[in-house]
Amino acid sequence: MDKRMISAKQLFLAALFAATLPLSACDQVGNLFAGNTQEQNASASETDADEHQGGHDAEEEADAHEDAQGGHGEHEKAGHDEEPGHDDHEAEDGEHAEGKREIHLTENQRKRLDIQVKPAPAGSATALLQAPATVRFDADRVARLGPLLEAKVVEVRKDLGDAVGKGETVAVFDSVELGSAKARYLTAQARYGATLAEYQRDQKLADQQITSESELLKSKSEFLQAKAERDGTRAELRLYGLSDQQIARISGNSGTPLSRYSLPSPIAGTVQRRDLVPGQTVSAQETPIHIINSEQMWLMIEVYERDMARVKKGQELTLNVRALPGQSFTGITDWISSELDEQARTVRVRAVLPNEDGALRAGMFGTASIQTASEQRYALVPVDAVQTVDDEQVVFVPGDEEGAFRAVEVRTGEEGGGQIEILTGLQPGDAVVAQGAFDLNSALSAGSRSAEHSH
Repeated sequence: MDKRMISAKQLFLAALFAATLPLSACDQVGNLFAGNTQEQNASASETDADEHQGGHDAEEEADAHEDAQGGHGEHEKAGHDEEPGHDDHEAEDGEHAEGKREIHLTENQRKRLDIQVKPAPAGSATALLQAPATVRFDADRVARLGPLLEAKVVEVRKDLGDAVGKGETVAVFDSVELGSAKARYLTAQARYGATLAEYQRDQKLADQQITSESELLKSKSEFLQAKAERDGTRAELRLYGLSDQQIARISGNSGTPLSRYSLPSPIAGTVQRRDLVPGQTVSAQETPIHIINSEQMWLMIEVYERDMARVKKGQELTLNVRALPGQSFTGITDWISSELDEQARTVRVRAVLPNEDGALRAGMFGTASIQTASEQRYALVPVDAVQTVDDEQVVFVPGDEEGAFRAVEVRTGEEGGGQIEILTGLQPGDAVVAQGAFDLNSALSAGSRSAEHSH
């Protein structure tokens, strides 16, 4: 049959097959068929050339047969010489059979198919407990800031989303009450210095018996009283948030109003809330600025009463968030509530999740999958990651080249919580296609059918 007629028929079958594929794989499958068609056209051209050349060879062979003896022996020899060509054809089929388990995608194809490659976690599908969960800020990494006395905003130095270092000034205030407290401190400090000098002078005079004992006791009493007043005003300034270093720098000649007050951040993080503007008066009960450090988050899990006995502190878990499909986050349980919600019949469990890239945000909902047993540790993959190729169960893993994916035969075990155990063929921690395996299988199947037609 004419090879070009086969090519036309193959294009029709390719179009019919591609129509049955999901839209995400159609472009890729079309490319695969187009590549095979070009190769087949080239093969057909070579075949025509070989047939033409074969005609000339046949005429020359017929002439030689009429003139020469022993032609039959030569014919048998020629027949045997054709056998390596059959071996080459079988070798070519072997190479195709071996290579049909690998597919190469361009960068654009990978983006369109949304292929997600992740390391396979270790665990047991039957020991997987799933429960609804909510992401929260780590309370130990949150600071709510406000003045410790009534004050008016002079300047706001940090805006929403700005990074803040520990001890860095966030806002500047003016407080009449603070100014009065500083003035009392300066007065007490001056009186303390004067009475100290008086007491030291009377001590020297008493040692020389120049002054009386009663005068020495009087100066000592005044000194101790001044010291107590000084210490009391200093303690008051500490209550207003001033450090010992800031108190030591208080001076009436500094050029800065005594009422001026800087609000520092006690932690490093970013500004999450800012509810103040210059000129606004803020009371001591308000906390208009919130600083958060989201490098670590809390996960609050609602575990049903029937599953309480299976949950313990220190267990590993995986979080899948509705707002971030295709991504998963790992953490460790660190607290189990002693109280049962009477209406929902659930117990609250807390886990700690690393969040250095900031992908998790407070308030996100998701599903926590907790590993409640560790006797068996298999590679776990999503159920959709396991595909069937030639009646064999396979998963796709990255190939040696960029954009290459290989179908690896595996043996599966128990299934639970949307995960399935891989008993052989994949080890925990190995990279595997967790999302997009169906599209890869569709494209691989289309390429295999095209290759079969070309043979």
